[in-house]
Amino acid sequence: GYPMAGHLQKKGYNVTVFNRTDSKTQKWIKEHSGQMGKTPAEACLNAQIVFMCVGRDKDIIEVMEGDSGILSSAKEGLIIVDHTTASAEIARTYFEKLQKHNISFLDAPISGGQAGAENGILSIMLGGERKDFDIVKPVLQSYGKAIELIGSSGSGQIAKMINQICIAGLVQGLSEGMAFGKKANVDMEKVLSVISKGAAQSWQMENRYRTMLDGKFDYGFAVDWMRKDLSICFNEASKNGAMLPVTKIVDKYYEEVQKNGGNRFDTS
Repeated sequence: GYPMAGHLQKKGYNVTVFNRTDSKTQKWIKEHSGQMGKTPAEACLNAQIVFMCVGRDKDIIEVMEGDSGILSSAKEGLIIVDHTTASAEIARTYFEKLQKHNISFLDAPISGGQAGAENGILSIMLGGERKDFDIVKPVLQSYGKAIELIGSSGSGQIAKMINQICIAGLVQGLSEGMAFGKKANVDMEKVLSVISKGAAQSWQMENRYRTMLDGKFDYGFAVDWMRKDLSICFNEASKNGAMLPVTKIVDKYYEEVQKNGGNRFDTS
């Protein structure tokens, strides 16, 4: 959320920020100017669009509800864009709840990691109504490269679940291939320079093979967050009947990484 709000400010939007960790808010203000709200309600007081990026369903509820929550100061016509990776269920709940008050809610999870946010090239997948999407899309282009309305409320979150399922399998395959190559004593630099140009190519290979070979994981998208995201996938799969056998295996390996103290390691 920090660099994303920065891009909005640089594009000339009048940005007011709030973070539950006050020191982060203070740091952002020093770096980007803009304005600060002491509570979510204060930050959203005169807003036309609210962008939210927190951790889990419970965090969405925390900043939305109560005397100091977003909804306590929300006026008719407001559009709330939720960048949190959360459940499709909570997106639909708020969409339906706020419709009655003429307030719009778009679920808009993002992909691209910290680097994508900093460079303004995130992928943003949205669920909600077309009229609201058309209003917010030009603003989202401040930090988004691929921006797509997937469908009705909750569809953005479903798309993000698919994204995480695909990443989990890709990273596991890449990890096994690289470990196999090391055991076989071949020059993995040379191997990867060849296979990255063929059918095995992936974003993970292009962007992570160097750090994986060097055993550097103290950055990027944390294992804790990936396991949180995968738990959302498993919960949704239990409702729609989808089978996720490979994802469940990968999740167990991530659990091992956590047990070994790698909670904040990059998923690679």
